[in-house]
Amino acid sequence: MPEPRLGGLRRLSRRDGSVPTGQLPTSPVARNAKLATLPVAYAARRARGVGQRALGRSAREIERDIQARTAQHMFEVLGELKGCAAKFGQILALYELALPPELGAPYREALSRLHDSAPAMLPRVVTGVMAESMGEHWRARFLDFDTRACAAASVGQVHRARWHDRRPVAVKIMYPGARHAVRQDLEQLRRLAPLTEVLLPGADVRSVNDAIAACISDELDYAREARTQRTYAEAYADDPDFVVPRVVHQQGDVLISEWVDGIPMQRLIVSGAPEERNRIGALLLRFVMSSIERTGLLYTDPHPGNFRIMRDGRLGVVDYGACSPVPADFPALVGELGDALLNGGPDDLDAALRWHGFVPAGGGFDIAAFDELIDPIRELIAAESVHMTTPWLRERVLRATELRLTNVARQLTAPAELTPVGRAVLATTGVLCQLGAQGPLRDEIVSYVPELGGVVERYQRRAGEVTALRFDNSA
Repeated sequence: MPEPRLGGLRRLSRRDGSVPTGQLPTSPVARNAKLATLPVAYAARRARGVGQRALGRSAREIERDIQARTAQHMFEVLGELKGCAAKFGQILALYELALPPELGAPYREALSRLHDSAPAMLPRVVTGVMAESMGEHWRARFLDFDTRACAAASVGQVHRARWHDRRPVAVKIMYPGARHAVRQDLEQLRRLAPLTEVLLPGADVRSVNDAIAACISDELDYAREARTQRTYAEAYADDPDFVVPRVVHQQGDVLISEWVDGIPMQRLIVSGAPEERNRIGALLLRFVMSSIERTGLLYTDPHPGNFRIMRDGRLGVVDYGACSPVPADFPALVGELGDALLNGGPDDLDAALRWHGFVPAGGGFDIAAFDELIDPIRELIAAESVHMTTPWLRERVLRATELRLTNVARQLTAPAELTPVGRAVLATTGVLCQLGAQGPLRDEIVSYVPELGGVVERYQRRAGEVTALRFDNSA
């Protein structure tokens, strides 16, 4: 559940001054036309910039203006389309890290608002969805129901209410037309596969796209989400570190859960003390890792809007639409790749990558360049204490996404069944870097992946032997 906004939901007006109704544009022509305005408008701003520079404006000033206007336009269009378009906007929030800070700032500001600042459904639309899902007399199930949304997401919005037994509840309602709109967006994603294959010639892009489509489609199934949330609530009942709200009721396109009242994580990211950000970072990682053991599921959407810091210090976790089964061979994969990375040589790493399907069979692969590329990851696993920062992540994203033919990342493929794992790893890393988390984060991972624990023990034993040998030689 995204961060609630004080004073009610902010409304976004269109450029012509009209106010959206909260209905999703579902026509493929309409959605494609809206998306097409982004590159067209960007090209127009570039053309105007040439003229402004001729009139004496500095190139730096013009570039900042173009970036700010493009970010705002992107925010408006993606926010109104919602569905996969809004998910795309959230993903862009990671890739803006590859931009220099002075250019990335307007994108960061606009995209951080995308998750919870889009147009809300009008009250008449809300009551219509509630009646369609829960019956004509749905209001009798509540003591109070606020038709104004308190939070918004990519395919739905949240309302605050009181259930008939007086419990405060969060009522999550899907936008009318969301399923149709998402299906159209997924079809567009499939059509982009040939373009992506040009950028990543070694990858089975179509299979990965299908895996992504399956993950997104799962988020449209509120009955499935309710079952998943019940699994988590049972696994974390009375936990000293975490709060998982119980499902109160689910019917049609409505999901009702216990209300979780706490400080949004985004506020902690902006103004929290370093010690508290370190503590919450460790808890976030502990939740993602422990859920593998307790539920057999991956929590693949650790977006800051899905977390609350409770008054007693626990971490409240909401929104269970994006959870996927843990691949059967995941522990072995982590152990074998980790062992090759920390304790083996380049040949061992090359063999492990090929065995687990990250390098196409029979294909050429520059293992020396890859070994250099992931050396910072090796350091993260080897170090007892690490400091996750945005500049560190920016450098990793820049190197991995650099569009040049010799970029070794372009020689890799991505096993489709590991798509949820990749999503969870990238999203968790992104939040830890936003928090600037520092401490023994590796221990949180090792605690729940024994295979990796054995890898680290062998590495530490070998490092100790090398240190002792050097000491004896110097003596």
